[in-house]
Amino acid sequence: MTARIAVLSDVHGNAVALEAVRKAIKKEKPDAILVAGDLALNGPDPAGTIDALRAMEADGALIVQGNTDVAVADSDFAASFPWYADGIPDALGYAVDWAHDALGDERLEWLRRLPSERRIRLEDTLVLVTHASPGSQTAGFDLDLDASVTLERLSRTDARIICCGHTHLPDIRDFGWKQVVNDGSAGYVFDGDPTASWALVTLDGETVTAEIRRTEFDVMAVANAISERGLPGDVYRAATVRTGKLVR
Repeated sequence: MTARIAVLSDVHGNAVALEAVRKAIKKEKPDAILVAGDLALNGPDPAGTIDALRAMEADGALIVQGNTDVAVADSDFAASFPWYADGIPDALGYAVDWAHDALGDERLEWLRRLPSERRIRLEDTLVLVTHASPGSQTAGFDLDLDASVTLERLSRTDARIICCGHTHLPDIRDFGWKQVVNDGSAGYVFDGDPTASWALVTLDGETVTAEIRRTEFDVMAVANAISERGLPGDVYRAATVRTGKLVR
């Protein structure tokens, strides 16, 4: 008997991309859907995004909180962006405030209640979904990490499969005893392919296979909506969505 898991993350307020990914996932009929955080910040429709995610949760999806969700919900910038030792850039602060106001009290309370990690056991295999890495919403599995750091982060969980995002770069790595499935970003990807990326994991006994899927969405409509919002930095956010590359 086999089981399949759909993994997505880093929607970043891009409700158009999320809807496209939901349709693509529905066709695959997975046994579980895991959502690895960073849900509302940067895109033009944080409220619509959260409403869609809540509907997915009601249907059984497991959703965790990312670092930018902490920023949007509670403005704890040191926890959300520890790499900004001297304070976050003004443009980022404006975007956080805008998303916070756009969500309203009920959606913010839902965002606050999300856990930082969830676990599911399928086919006797323990699967962890976390935003960046086990035990951290901010320290991810970057491709240029020292091997010893990668090993230390892998060792923080007994899970055989670690599903995550944070880097916005799709990446599947099999270490033998563990496998990291980084789906990339379903709304704000950085690898130069302006589509939404997500992952499909198949468990067949002790065999685990994973693949990155790409789903097209109306890139120009989303980029234009960001530009029309007119916040500081929106020209770069729109260019990022339009090109699939981080522009800043």
